[in-house]
Amino acid sequence: MSLQQPAVFCNMVDDWPALYWNAKYLSALLDGKMIQFRLGLKAVDLVPQFETRCSYVKATLEEFLAWSCGQPSCLSGPFSCYEYSKYWAYADYKYIATMFEEKPEIFQDIRWSDFGFPGRSGKESTLWIGSEGANTPCHLDSYGCNLVLQVQGRKRWHLFPPGDTSFLYPTRIPYEESSIFSKVNIANPDLKRFPEFRNTTAYVVTLSPGQVLLVPRHWWHYVESIDPITVSINSWIELDADHEARVEEAITRMLVCAIKSAENPSDGDLWLNPTEVEATSHEINLQYLNKAVSAYFKCQKASESEQACPSCTGAEQRTSTSCKRKKREAGSEPEGCTLLTHEFGFPISKAEKLQKIPFGPHLIQVLPQSQETSSMGAVAVESDSRDLLHENEGGHFGKLHHTRKQSVMSNDSATPAHQMDSDGSPNASQTALSTNDLLDCLVNPQVISLVARLLLERTRV
Repeated sequence: MSLQQPAVFCNMVDDWPALYWNAKYLSALLDGKMIQFRLGLKAVDLVPQFETRCSYVKATLEEFLAWSCGQPSCLSGPFSCYEYSKYWAYADYKYIATMFEEKPEIFQDIRWSDFGFPGRSGKESTLWIGSEGANTPCHLDSYGCNLVLQVQGRKRWHLFPPGDTSFLYPTRIPYEESSIFSKVNIANPDLKRFPEFRNTTAYVVTLSPGQVLLVPRHWWHYVESIDPITVSINSWIELDADHEARVEEAITRMLVCAIKSAENPSDGDLWLNPTEVEATSHEINLQYLNKAVSAYFKCQKASESEQACPSCTGAEQRTSTSCKRKKREAGSEPEGCTLLTHEFGFPISKAEKLQKIPFGPHLIQVLPQSQETSSMGAVAVESDSRDLLHENEGGHFGKLHHTRKQSVMSNDSATPAHQMDSDGSPNASQTALSTNDLLDCLVNPQVISLVARLLLERTRV
């Protein structure tokens, strides 16, 4: 847990049954079950393809495979409306516990206990199935760190350290709890509008089947599928720092919902991500904020108790609940994701601990690349795990989903994409300052962090 930059674990999961979870195997396992796919255009413009700009269909994995293989449209069902050469499809953020609730025995095919997290299995994991070009917009996760197993095909990860946050122009529009998006399209950055992006340091790695990537806390990432079919499995690992992060997210939710809900809904600003059920009321958001603050102090007391009782082990004190994108469904409370007392801290200095990390053929450090020299390539960790190779392919730089109204999920818009801002609003050259401009400043991560600390100090007193 002391790793402060991305790394790839090799030869750690050779005996995991989950390595056989390719798309064809999963199709048979799901046996015709309908799942939701997100579809986006393969054409790349200057605007990130946020989830609010995508289309959505419900289909079987068998229909997805038929579509991706170019079989007759009668076999590809809902996908027949989308030309494969123009679109990619992504079954993303699929919680395994929900998808396979009738087959809990397969949870044990995934053994995160091998990485030092006893009891963590497929039940606390998420499945991703995509076609070539499927991608996740550049964002950082507010909670935890991330372990990702590549099962089928390859994915290219473009990662940026937390220190690059201001260069990535963070925004909370579209709003989604736990995700802070970048206004920059990493695949085709608009350097005229976002000149500071030149100052970022990209860590690019191509993840191959059998390899596991560690994404440390608050590292930005843009992820793209580069093979015809990709399958990956991940688990978000809870951290003690999540307690304060949940207070920050509660503050952000309150401000965004209050300001955006006051706007005229006929403006067509799709500000709420499809992963969010609805814009919650001020009363509910205030209640959530108070619960997050209470949970924070409860965990502080538990941490003090732990220091007084050093014999307690982290394994005994960690929760098995996966917190990323856990929505506030009926009856759920912030405490369900914040009852953590184990500190993944540094008993010795960071520098001293980092020097002891055994990088080598089985643990490969992901190295930074300067955009001036390698923006068109990537660092690839080959499947034989023996070396890091530089690719020069001429390519571009490098949730528990709830269904909202179909109109929200359509990528059709009355305003052409070239006239839109990265957050979906008309660009600055054609309009005065908007509420989105205000929100970009008001709920900037640095501002919210300061507000949260002031609020907690006030509550403590």
